[in-house]
Amino acid sequence: MKPIARIAVVAAIIGPIQSALGWTIAGSMWPGYDPIRQTISDLAANESPVKWIMSSFFVFGGILTLIAAIYARTLGFPGRVALFISAICTFGLTIFPTPLVGYSLMHRIFAISSFALSAGWPLLAMRVRKDAPWIIRPTATIIGTTLQTALALWFLSTWTDPTNMYVGVWERVVAVSQAVYVSVVVLVCYFDPRLKTNRLSQ
Repeated sequence: MKPIARIAVVAAIIGPIQSALGWTIAGSMWPGYDPIRQTISDLAANESPVKWIMSSFFVFGGILTLIAAIYARTLGFPGRVALFISAICTFGLTIFPTPLVGYSLMHRIFAISSFALSAGWPLLAMRVRKDAPWIIRPTATIIGTTLQTALALWFLSTWTDPTNMYVGVWERVVAVSQAVYVSVVVLVCYFDPRLKTNRLSQ
């Protein structure tokens, strides 16, 4: 079984940190922005005074996901493909920003696809081999995918409800959860003692 490359570990560690820093920095620079009620995407809207700051963090996050998808070689190939497409969707939702009033259909398509793929990739990355790290074995991947999917569906239900006043909170919960889950999986696989020999031989 191929080991996780070090560059994927670096990307996985930076991923959740840059994600939280992105919306924190951009939000702090926009007087009146409400992170409880407003989405992260609002920070990258055409009308946003911090559009390019938040958009840059979106692009950086997409690049980190691409790196993880390419170099996290212990994961099942379909899961890596799902992560890769999720990264492309991140670029798509950045290219097609949401307006502050109303919504962009293309932005929603890319955003929903990104959330869905980020929730479902663990199951696709499953390995049934006995020497596979426990976190990508069937039980763990099923549990992880179920939890991530439940969170994503909850957020999408609030996002499409114009009366919900906590959409920003739920989006951040889901975004952090999905980013951290990638990091945990990559790190657990990287430090699995059964893959140490393969890693050191590179």
